[in-house]
Amino acid sequence: MKRLRKKPADYHHGDLEPALIAAARAILEKEGIEALSLRAVARAVGVSPAAPYHHFSDKDALLASVAAEGFRELTTAMEKRMTRETEPTRRFLGTGAGYVAFAAANPALFRLMFGGSGLRFSTHADLATAGMAAYDVLSKAAAAASAAFGRDPATVPLTMLTAWSLVHGIAMLVLDAEVAPQAYGARDAEALASLLLERLGSKDGLAF
Repeated sequence: MKRLRKKPADYHHGDLEPALIAAARAILEKEGIEALSLRAVARAVGVSPAAPYHHFSDKDALLASVAAEGFRELTTAMEKRMTRETEPTRRFLGTGAGYVAFAAANPALFRLMFGGSGLRFSTHADLATAGMAAYDVLSKAAAAASAAFGRDPATVPLTMLTAWSLVHGIAMLVLDAEVAPQAYGARDAEALASLLLERLGSKDGLAF
């Protein structure tokens, strides 16, 4: 019996790029970055091996688009977490909790966003823009929290770096299974981040 050849998927030009990015993310999370290639993504979407090259010049360009999408989602996650609070300091702490929650939910994507494949922001404009937008959420929240504490505006960059170092460190320690949140009385990574950030924001802790 003659085997029927699978008909290529029918994508409009504007639909294929997001479909390729979605397929790349699925491969990244399930199989790891080693399994990710333009050919693998084309196969997952059901298009010809040449089709992705209409949107991405090479694998790095695809990875940059995936990472940029990740930063946009990270920005949304932090902003959404901030909306639960009204007081400036708690809004700042909320950005950190949202940061860690996003990392825990998207481990492979998070590693990619922060250089897991050797990507350089400077060579990918969209990635650089998306990364800066996420950074700006933290920075503006830090500025508002510092103002609420009556701090000198000149201290904002150091406040920002202190908090970022803390939440990024928590995220990586949890992802690397070096730290179990439950060992510190926290139900998950987000809760652990909240506990530590509370100490950072309190007058008895590191303070701003």
